[in-house]
Formats: sequence, structure tokens, C-alpha cells
Amino acid sequence: MASVQLTSTSFSACRRGASSLVQSEGLRLSVLRVAPRSNGISFSQKTSKGLIVKAATVVAPKYTTVTPLGDRVLVKIKTAEEKTVGGILLPSSAQSKPQSGEVVAIGDGRSVGKNKVQVDIEVGSQVVYSKFAGTEIDFNGSNHLLLKEDDLVGILNTDDVKDLKPLNDRVLVQVSEAEVKTAGGLLLTDATKEKPSTGTVIAAGPGPLDEEGKRKPLSVSSGATVLYSKYAGNEFKSADGGDYIVLRAADIMAVLS
Repeated sequence: MASVQLTSTSFSACRRGASSLVQSEGLRLSVLRVAPRSNGISFSQKTSKGLIVKAATVVAPKYTTVTPLGDRVLVKIKTAEEKTVGGILLPSSAQSKPQSGEVVAIGDGRSVGKNKVQVDIEVGSQVVYSKFAGTEIDFNGSNHLLLKEDDLVGILNTDDVKDLKPLNDRVLVQVSEAEVKTAGGLLLTDATKEKPSTGTVIAAGPGPLDEEGKRKPLSVSSGATVLYSKYAGNEFKSADGGDYIVLRAADIMAVLS
């Protein structure tokens, strides 16, 4: 039974033989499994966080502003790269989905306990956000993302992830290089190298908010070598080809020394 990933919410191509469609929670949909049948296509459902279908909500031209509420932030999405660093033109299927953009509007903050906490970011900031966060909207002819402040990973005013300034409880880690040999001295191929889950902390955020709306400092700081959860965080490559990951402090399991 094969799995397919959908790129829009239109299912008009599946007319007959469709026993059930996928269920949506916002823009998150379940895995759609397709089994061949002689008279059409049959569907079965299996919930998965791995597949995300995002269809941009179009804002009618008569609306000239979008004002986020609470701790939400409106980000104008950065255009996808159409060429490689070497100048090779990329087809649409090979263009990486942007994870960055410019903050164009912010909400008035949220209540934490008895205190009102303002959104700790400014309009005009260049930000990186979690890969599958937010609601995509088409506004004024451009793609935007409406998301919560907590979905912002960090501020990045350059094109190199090494310069990222983590927000809240996020930590930027330079991933250790994979071992090229076994303990017995055998050379490992790329296919057999174990994915590293250790690295060096490059920068740490100011920490999460406590019940009074005050920042709680993180337990890790720049320079520490850490062991982190293997499948956590958002992975990036720097301009020089180095591997980096941005994750929550809670995903760091130990400090190595």
C-alpha cells in the first residue's frame, strides 16, 4: 500500500471509489493511503504529524490590514530559492520551503498570571520559524504566515544560520561531525554513519516565562557540549556547509565534559 503526500486541499480528482477523506485540524491533515482498485481509489486514514497540508487562505482585496491578536505574529514569507549556490536553476519540486521571513505585524501580547506580557519582537525583524507552524494566508498578493510568538525559533538578520539569535527557550547547537570509523578502526560509509546527537551550544535564548511573566534563565550556555534528543528540533546548514540544529532546552538531555 503506497503513501502519497498532497499539496492542496482539493480532492476533486477523486470522484468515485473514495470511501473517506482526511480530517483536518487547522492545516494539519492525516496520512492519506491509496490502494488501487478496479473501479477507482479507496482511502484509509491514519493520523500522522509527519505530513502537513497547507493551503493558503486568501484574504479578499477589500481588506487592507491584518491585525494579529494576543501573542500572534504576522510574517511575510521569504521567497523560495530558485537557484543553487552554483547558479543551477531549480525546478519547483526541488525548491526548499522557506522557514524565514519578515515580521510585519504583532499582537498586543498575552496574559501570564496577573501580568500582561508584550510580544518580545519588533516589526521589521527577520525571523526563522518552526517548519510546520502557523496558518498561511495570501494577503496583498504575497504569502504570509500567522503564527504564535512561541513558534518563532530566532532572529536572523543575515543569510548564515550561525548568526541566529535564539528566542525564548530555544538553543542553537553546532552538530558534531559523524564518526568516520568504528571503535575497532573500520571505516564507515555515509550510509552506515550514525546520525550525531551531540554538539556544541553556539547561542541560547533568554529563557521561558514563569507564572509571573518573568524570564527563567536556561540551564545551558554557549560553549557547552550537549547530548540532545535524536529527532528534536529544526536542522539547518550554514553558508560553509556546517550542520546546525535549533531545539528547545527541554530536548537537551545532558551536558558532556
